[in-house]
Amino acid sequence: MTGPASGRLALAHVSKLRAYTPGIQPTEPGWVKLNTNECPYPPSPRVVEAVRRELGADGAALRLYPDPRSAPLRAAVARMHGLEPANVCIGNGSDDILNLLVRCFCGPEAAAALTLPGYSLYPVLVGIQDGTTRAVPLDRAMRLPVDAITASGARVFFLTSPNAPTGVGFPNADIARILGGFGGIVVVDEAYAAFARENAVGLLAGHPNLVVVRTLSKAYALAGIRVGYALAGADVIEVIDKVRDSYNVSRLSQAAALAALGDPDYYRGVVDRIRATRDCYSGRWAEKRGWFTFPSETNFICTEPRDSVGRTGPCVARSAYDFLFSRKVLVRHFPSDALTASCLRITVGSEDEMLVLDDTLDAWLKAPPNA
Repeated sequence: MTGPASGRLALAHVSKLRAYTPGIQPTEPGWVKLNTNECPYPPSPRVVEAVRRELGADGAALRLYPDPRSAPLRAAVARMHGLEPANVCIGNGSDDILNLLVRCFCGPEAAAALTLPGYSLYPVLVGIQDGTTRAVPLDRAMRLPVDAITASGARVFFLTSPNAPTGVGFPNADIARILGGFGGIVVVDEAYAAFARENAVGLLAGHPNLVVVRTLSKAYALAGIRVGYALAGADVIEVIDKVRDSYNVSRLSQAAALAALGDPDYYRGVVDRIRATRDCYSGRWAEKRGWFTFPSETNFICTEPRDSVGRTGPCVARSAYDFLFSRKVLVRHFPSDALTASCLRITVGSEDEMLVLDDTLDAWLKAPPNA
């Protein structure tokens, strides 16, 4: 039971927070859902088998707590990356890992730096710790401002690479320069690494201040099972484990993740299909329609729609978004950042979904301006 005074009992900095806003999750059928960068294809059949096996005939295993350290999964992730289990922490999705990192390294006197645009969860997590964020803006060229980052004086720097929501990948050479000049922890959030040309895992050996964060939500088609992990020096992992919930990853999630990692051939095929579809539509929109489109190394495309009379801008992007929404096609629009306000971020879906999307965009172009 709550009353008028209940909210006032919250800590002052929590009362002022603006919660993270996830993408719309429709509950009724008939939507083409291209707004949350989920995989358009199912996970490996081995995943379903593993979950059923873990459940057993009567589900009795669910009465038991999961392995508190996700030890078999840590070992599997370590083998995949040529590391030791002591270099791995498993989380309830990569967002859990990011939350743990903020709890360890951010606070009122320990600021976090981040790029704008970037993953909008970072400032929310920092705000929960009553910390401050120092934003380093990006421009359309999407080159990392290394000097500004290293001069930020922050305790931790969060870098989504490839970037969200533009999809642009950052070269390891620039990340290495940041690692060499930044005085704190550098978190490279590689949610989309499977679709990119480079990743930062190879930089771990020479840079003890690096933490690489990965998720199984995108390429592994396990967004609903919630598994992510951190790769870092053993001393950093030890610190993260101090604040991690004892049973943060469920039995079913651990079983599903182990099965997914055990079927790399299946997922290589999934990634190849998504890349091919991505490149096809990126090229089509850039060349056929003349829309500025960021070069994507992810499973989504960030493009600037141009209406039937050649206009671009936030109002045009909103018009396209609303037209798509009215026809049950979901994409994302990020109006709060000047770099992305005139763009739409579109998840790469199945071929059928992308055809529906493209046909609906054609209908938008044929509609009267501002319709």
